[in-house]
Amino acid sequence: MKTSADSKTLAQVRVIAERPPRVFVVGDLHGCFDELQVMLAHLRNELSLSPDDLLIFLGDYIDRGPKSKEVIEQMLAIKRERPNTVFLKGNHEDMLLDYLGHGGECGDVYLENGGAEFLKSYGLHPFATREDILAAISPEHVEFLQSLEHGVMLAEFLFVHAGINPSMPLDQQSVHDVLWIRGNFTHSPHSAGKTVVFGHTPFEDVFLDLPYKIGVDTGLVFGNRLSVLELVHGQLHQVEHGEAKAKTFSLRERLGG
Repeated sequence: MKTSADSKTLAQVRVIAERPPRVFVVGDLHGCFDELQVMLAHLRNELSLSPDDLLIFLGDYIDRGPKSKEVIEQMLAIKRERPNTVFLKGNHEDMLLDYLGHGGECGDVYLENGGAEFLKSYGLHPFATREDILAAISPEHVEFLQSLEHGVMLAEFLFVHAGINPSMPLDQQSVHDVLWIRGNFTHSPHSAGKTVVFGHTPFEDVFLDLPYKIGVDTGLVFGNRLSVLELVHGQLHQVEHGEAKAKTFSLRERLGG
């Protein structure tokens, strides 16, 4: 498997100084546009999402699910409407960019890791040439993928796609680790001094290991559910796969206190 300089390049983590009234953290989408629409309607209509609230998307917008193109178009619409929204890069965006020759990692295994479904959403054959792919994908979509951030920090929370290397200081985290790490992070405490909020590794329900980490990927594309965590008031919003209505829970009650 081909790797890149990402294994040594340091991740860039932006600090958000403002304290928004609410912070909504969205788990992995993987081309599941329909459930995303249900959740966005819930946030707007039931929760009165305001311009001052902060949305944080944890990455992996694409691949595996049927509507990657539509998800990216929705992300761009949100970006135009809410320019303060945080869009993090996932390992699937990283693979795609590498596959297209724009840097990244593991592009050589992209197609067998859900990339074929991404191409299909653009009307492309899985073995389309790079030239055909770039001709079919809007330059605005490519620019969006290239603009995705490695991580952001807000108050006591650090938001990244996959996690951090618990053996490394916070300012020495590599791009590879924040996009790709799994067990070494999920199974271990760390000394970063922040609660790491992450996606990437799917859990049956939101994963809490406080004060170290919160996992928000609940396996939507695998038939489970989309989870959105509101951190200020401790609420959990979820849409089951294929359902047309979101539900709201107290995070403390939902996870047994």
